[in-house]
Amino acid sequence: MIWVVVILAIAALVYLPGLWVRQVMRRYSEPGDRYPGSGGQFAAHLLQGLGMSHVAVESTAQGDHYDPVAKVVRLSPDNFEGRSLTAVTVAAHEVGHALQDHEGYTPLALRTRLVAVAAHGEKIAALLLMLLPILAILSRSPVAALLIPLAIVGSVGLSTFVHLLTLPTEMDASFARALPLLQEGGYLREGDLPHARRLLKAAALTYVSASLMSLLNLGRWLAVLRR
Repeated sequence: MIWVVVILAIAALVYLPGLWVRQVMRRYSEPGDRYPGSGGQFAAHLLQGLGMSHVAVESTAQGDHYDPVAKVVRLSPDNFEGRSLTAVTVAAHEVGHALQDHEGYTPLALRTRLVAVAAHGEKIAALLLMLLPILAILSRSPVAALLIPLAIVGSVGLSTFVHLLTLPTEMDASFARALPLLQEGGYLREGDLPHARRLLKAAALTYVSASLMSLLNLGRWLAVLRR
């Protein structure tokens, strides 16, 4: 019975933040014509005002994000074309990331480098996991067998670290960058500020579920390797 409660608690901890984020985003996506310009137009306006007209704004099916390598703010079709409070606020959040990049915000730069390293690390770890059992049998070397858990923990651990580093970066983009832009520019309609704060929190917590899932995955692998 205790294990059932523990499992349910962990499942709630992992999945509830994501459910809350989606609920908040949906809630303020209506009415869809609350603002005169679309999220894409608003992002371009903010970038121009910040002297970052070199940063492009695009629609994407891959989810709202800023690409620091290509220097592009990418918004989902609903937020790129929509004129809701959600569209405007999410656009400001992603411009916040562009501003971080422009100002040389260290956590974002570190995350960008680590994402590339983690992607290569996951590929190498997957290759090792396929090859090492064969090599261990052929060579009968204990060293080859030891490399298997190291490859697993190294790959999953790096991914977990990247997710954890994402959290303060997201909070900074929302509350140190996007919120001042919205407030000082007077862009929000009367009464929308508290709702925009909630949306900015939701935008910042988008990666929380991934972070918790990554930690859970790392713990699962460590538990398996201890057996």
